[in-house]
Amino acid sequence: MTFLRRRFLSVPAMALLAVLGLVGAFAGLSRGSAAQTGPQPILPREDLIIATRDGRQHTFRVEMALRPEQQMVGLMFRTEMGDDEGMLFDWGEPRESAMWMRNTILPLDMIFIAADGRVHRIAERTVPHSLDTISSRGPVRATLEVNAGTAERLGIRVGDLVQHRIFGTAPNR
Repeated sequence: MTFLRRRFLSVPAMALLAVLGLVGAFAGLSRGSAAQTGPQPILPREDLIIATRDGRQHTFRVEMALRPEQQMVGLMFRTEMGDDEGMLFDWGEPRESAMWMRNTILPLDMIFIAADGRVHRIAERTVPHSLDTISSRGPVRATLEVNAGTAERLGIRVGDLVQHRIFGTAPNR
């Protein structure tokens, strides 16, 4: 067989077969999100408050994405979300957070939150369906996704304080 392969398959053809093999391998790695064809069920919800520098407090009812399979799907395929809703991705411990908008229909603001509950970075108005990586640019404990334009509308900025149990501060209600 080796003789036939060398004789009848050109070098470019063998290279193409090798590339196709790699593509297949990478497709297998991403099968979890690729197989998802619709939104995941609504996840358990909790209250979260963002206290801005001007003293205002904004309450959100957030779905808790705690497990890797929940985090992989996130808000994919969702067509609507309330103004005071969102999804909180709890990474468990501080780490670099890298997100994308694959299969995400809604434009979002991504709020990256440090372990002490301070807003570390905000990526505003992310582009639906984009495969571009949106990075926290440093270690964060969690990432909050809300409707695009929310950070600007509410005056949320880097340094504002997020109150939630995972930061050791439960919202006062």
